[in-house]
Amino acid sequence: MSLTLQKQEGRAGLALISPTLVITLVVVVLPLLWAVMLAFQDVRLINIRSKGLFGGYTLENFRYVLSEPGFWPALVNTLVYTVAGTALSIAIGLVAALALRDRFKGRTLVRASILIPYVAPVVAVAFLWETMLNPQYGIVNTWLSQPIAFLSQAKGTFLGVEVPVALLTVIAFEAWRYFPFAFLFILARLQALPADLEEAAVVDGATPTQRFRYVIMPQLWRIVALLAVLRFMFTFTKFDDVYLLTGGGAGTEVVSVRVYNFLTSRDDIGASAAQAIVLAVVLVVFLALYLRFFAGGEREQNR
Repeated sequence: MSLTLQKQEGRAGLALISPTLVITLVVVVLPLLWAVMLAFQDVRLINIRSKGLFGGYTLENFRYVLSEPGFWPALVNTLVYTVAGTALSIAIGLVAALALRDRFKGRTLVRASILIPYVAPVVAVAFLWETMLNPQYGIVNTWLSQPIAFLSQAKGTFLGVEVPVALLTVIAFEAWRYFPFAFLFILARLQALPADLEEAAVVDGATPTQRFRYVIMPQLWRIVALLAVLRFMFTFTKFDDVYLLTGGGAGTEVVSVRVYNFLTSRDDIGASAAQAIVLAVVLVVFLALYLRFFAGGEREQNR
């Protein structure tokens, strides 16, 4: 009787999750497999109908993509844009969460207003930034003694390294637009922290800096690590922000924009898919490192 009941429960559970499995298969798995197959075939828009599931597989697309002179600078731009944008968005979100954790008049309104960059349409905010940074009539340049073409071929120095000003601008846009995402995660964790720990630190004479370093931050580092991997994954494949601001020009071409250009300008579907696979491999490596050094340690600690 119990075995029959277990079978019934198993069939009921399978029936409940089957719609999700079907949607995942159709929306995620099948397009992914198709993209992988296209990456290993000489496929262009003009001959895509003649390509089947079998035959014609080659590594030529990957050799072509990796030997292209613009691929490695685009990959470097992608890594710089991703790492800097991720770090800045988390840092700003952390500062905002610490500043707004205590009660004060109008706190709810201020917290809600912080979410505006994240929930606003990307087309609208990108146009707003383009207008504000315009060297002729932008409001930002009215504050400067000499106008700066933020989204042009101009070069600047950052940490002793010469980088395109436009790349620094899109990094700043990324940090501004997505710091509310980190703010929500960190604020939720801060509100769940035991108040006794900080009260004990205050009684012991700890300064605000010491309380942050030895009491608050040790309890936030796992959520910060989670935010880092999530923001890295989202930013590494980011396309719309960079394309709307610069179109991938002025030294801001990232691999996702390069994939789009190969697909639309050259009609080279195979090369576009190959570059997308390279992006996916880098993300898998990063995720594996995260699971090895962070998630694995958390499981061992919970044992």
